[in-house]
Amino acid sequence: WRYFVLAGLFTLYFVLMFEGLKTAPPVAAAAVFTLVPVMAAGFAWLLMRQVMTPRMALALAIGGAGALWVIFRGDLAALLAFDIGRGEAIYFVGCISHALYTPMVRRLNRGENAVMFTFGTLLAGAVLLGLYGWEDLRATDWSALRPLVWITILYVAVFATAATVVLLQFAALRLPSAKVMAYTYLTPSWVILWELGFGNALPGALVWGGVLLTILALSLLLRADGEEKS
Repeated sequence: WRYFVLAGLFTLYFVLMFEGLKTAPPVAAAAVFTLVPVMAAGFAWLLMRQVMTPRMALALAIGGAGALWVIFRGDLAALLAFDIGRGEAIYFVGCISHALYTPMVRRLNRGENAVMFTFGTLLAGAVLLGLYGWEDLRATDWSALRPLVWITILYVAVFATAATVVLLQFAALRLPSAKVMAYTYLTPSWVILWELGFGNALPGALVWGGVLLTILALSLLLRADGEEKS
């Protein structure tokens, strides 16, 4: 039952993410996701009594500001014009589920290692999603799908799901939940590096201020401090 609880939270996040992105712009969705570390800290306190130290709170604030800076390309007007639509609201519910998932990993673990725990979670998730989408699965002509679709499915299954969940659960069993999720603040910066690798132009100099803030936040989180250990 523990695997089904975790799978329910994680699959709910994925389903609502895809549903929300049908109408929510990617930039807006990325901005909503910056709320996850703070929500994870709140759930961790409720479930595990993990206390957020002043250093962690400062790091979360700096990291969130830096991530938003990168997402909106340093354009304050774009940030102020942020319009919450139906897609963003749907994705926000999914983000709540994701934030709750992290402390629940430690709460429900009974000594299993990260790989075994992930296997149980993904197996339970496959059952839940299979039941939910059974009619669509039956109606899909799988032999007619383009190779790119199969490549995308493989990438999502192996890297965006299996590998990510193993690393997430490994970290959640050893670090406070807020710290685990705070690493997502670096995602916009990684996107910039991927764009550079694909030959796209680098963003303007102003955006790099946000990148530096996320790095500063990460350095604060990485500093060993006994009071931050759970």
